[in-house]
Order: sequence, then structure tokens, then C-alpha cells
Amino acid sequence: MTMPQAGDAAPEIALPDEHGTIHRLSDRRGSWTVVYFYPKDDTPGCTTEACGFRDLAAEIRALDADIWGISPDGARSHAAFRAKFGLAFPLLSDEDHAVAEAYGAWQQKVNYGKTYMGIVRSSFLVDPDGAIAVAWPKVRAEGHAGEVLAALGRACASRAG
Repeated sequence: MTMPQAGDAAPEIALPDEHGTIHRLSDRRGSWTVVYFYPKDDTPGCTTEACGFRDLAAEIRALDADIWGISPDGARSHAAFRAKFGLAFPLLSDEDHAVAEAYGAWQQKVNYGKTYMGIVRSSFLVDPDGAIAVAWPKVRAEGHAGEVLAALGRACASRAG
């Protein structure tokens, strides 16, 4: 599956958090949503990225946006990761990677000569109409949350006229 680009309709998301609450992207119409895909809870790059979003969460929320982290990890892993690092935004379980596939984030990877399927770190800013405003394929974890905040600020300003 190819990764959606700016202007494309965002594929629907309906995934559970660690409490079993289903988060639906269609319920977010009228507000912005930052959707980021990451490979695994409590690993160095994923922790760096999650803590970056944690540290900017108030500024992102001030622009009427929610942050959703998505990985194949289950509820117990997400609960421990959120608690350990004080993450105040939902981490959603995509255990069958169907949503990651719809967003083009489930891809073939190679590590130490081994080929396997997994999450390619990528993010999407979904606008209040349910369209992709910005897509970030193959994200570098360090500083990414700041890039997302800056893009969200620009997008909000351009919509305001």
C-alpha cells in the first residue's frame, strides 16, 4: 500500500487504547489529529519520539490537535510505556497492522542482513475535514515533534486566512 499524501483522504482509524476505548478518526472531524506510527514501545528511537510529543503536547493541544501514537504493541505494553514516560496522549494498538498498512507504514525492512515486515516510522497531520495536511515518511525521531508542531501552526494559520 502506498503512503497517503497531502490532500488525500485520511484512511479511517478505529483502534483501541490500553483501556480498550476505541479511537475513531472520523470522530475527530472538526479538529486536527497528529497520527504517528512507531515500531515498538520503550525502545530508544520510539522513546525519543514519544517524549518529544509529550514535551510539546500542551502546545499541540492549544492548536486544537490531538496526538495519537500507533504501534503493533498490545494494551499492556502501551500502558507500561505511557506510565514510565508520563505520556498524556493515547497509544493505540494496531496488532494486526491493518491501519499501518492503510497508511503505507507497514513495509519491508532490512536490519543486519535480515529482511522482515515492520513499521516504518512515519507521521501524518490530519486536518479537520479528514484529509492529510502533511505526511512525513521515514521520520527521524529526534526533533520530529517540533517539525510537526511547526507544520500544525502553519496549517492552522493558512486555514484561518
